[in-house]
Formats: sequence, C-alpha cells, structure tokens
Amino acid sequence: MKAKIHQATVTDANLRYEGSITIDEELMRAADILPGERVQVVNLNNGVRLETYCVAGEPGSGTISMNGAAARWAHVGDAVIVISYGLADEREARLVTPRIVFVDQANRICEKAHV
Repeated sequence: MKAKIHQATVTDANLRYEGSITIDEELMRAADILPGERVQVVNLNNGVRLETYCVAGEPGSGTISMNGAAARWAHVGDAVIVISYGLADEREARLVTPRIVFVDQANRICEKAHV
C-alpha cells in the first residue's frame, strides 16, 4: 500500500461517464495519488472491491464520484476506502511509508498519517 483515503463518502455515481473515479484534487494531493493512477476502491456498505483509475475533481469540492461501470457498485452515501499501491523490490518496499488520509462525511480532511 502506497496510500489510502479512508472512509470517504460517495457523492455521485455517473453511469454514463467514460469510466474511473473522480476524487477531489486536494484529497488526491494529500494522499499522493496522481491523475490516471490505478486504485482499488473498497465499498464498506456492500463489500465490493474494484479497480479503476483516478481523475482529479474540483479542489475543495469533496467529490468522490464513481463513474462508468464502477457506478453500478456504489451508491451516493456509501462509505469507501480508496487504496493506491506501488511496485517496489524488497529493499524499496521496506522504505515505503504509506500515507493515510482520514476524512469526515463531507470528505474534508480530518487527519493525515504515515504508517
């Protein structure tokens, strides 16, 4: 695990979008997640885990929008964890300090931690 945004609230589900998850750009920066980066989204309401890529949303908007096919697996109001992974050899992996961004129900940053 490189980073995660913990217990974010889904704000939109847009089936007609091309695909991906749109995340408030401030949350992405805080978690060190890049636009286009592959992430796993874990839905705490229904147990679904899916992989997609990130699109930066309006900074400060609190946006967590499930787009395209991913919109079938989450509803507005669901709690999700967005997890970013990185590839590293054993030496590099031992040096990784994952970032965790905790948010409130409006997806505002409450706390940042390094594990």
